[in-house]
Amino acid sequence: MRKFRAEFHIHTVLSPCADVEMIPPLIVQEALERGINLIAITDHNASANVAAVQTAAAGTGLAVLPGMELQTREEVHVLCLFDTLDQIFSWQQTVDARLPSLENQPEHFGEQFVVDETGDFIRHEPRLLLTSAIISLEEAFDGVSRLGGLCIPAHVDRRANGLIANLGFIPTDIPFPAMEISRHLQSATATQKFPQLRGYPLIQSGDVHRLSEFLGVNELFIEEPCIEEIYLALANQKSRQFHLRTG
Repeated sequence: MRKFRAEFHIHTVLSPCADVEMIPPLIVQEALERGINLIAITDHNASANVAAVQTAAAGTGLAVLPGMELQTREEVHVLCLFDTLDQIFSWQQTVDARLPSLENQPEHFGEQFVVDETGDFIRHEPRLLLTSAIISLEEAFDGVSRLGGLCIPAHVDRRANGLIANLGFIPTDIPFPAMEISRHLQSATATQKFPQLRGYPLIQSGDVHRLSEFLGVNELFIEEPCIEEIYLALANQKSRQFHLRTG
């Protein structure tokens, strides 16, 4: 087994409100300097910068999973993680078809930049990404799962776009493999504050919009950095393991 320290929730300059420093080479450098060797790029409703970060990480020992932070019809954020660019691009087509046709207003929501592996500008994303796709939680889970991905509700304890605050409960008929808690919630007391979380593996991410927000507290003992192995680790099956670092 190999040990991976992971940060599963990272935004690039494609996400509204992400800092201008969130470009591929700086993301890779920051992760490596913190001893993180597995990350997922999860821009808001978008994936156009994933390949650039993967290229920037090539040969460094840092594994980069394609991902997205989807905002569902219920205004809940969920992490959609995949193994391949083909999978995330297929999911992107589904999301694009369900996003409202609204134009971004940079003066209010921030710029949305597509960049190359060096961080150089390629284009603006004109469509507003900071909105909800007409995709329900159940549809998101089913669609991501059919593509071989992993669907995990994001920062479930947060009032803004968190599952518990928005719905008031966790739908038990959707077999989510884990729940993500925000950086502001202590994992040791999470189930005391939110009893609905009992029975779920808890990952914790920085929801990284700035380089200073990396946490890297997720530890996995897996054969390789892929969705199947992560799923086994979250379930503590077949000698794979997952736990959160404390202190």
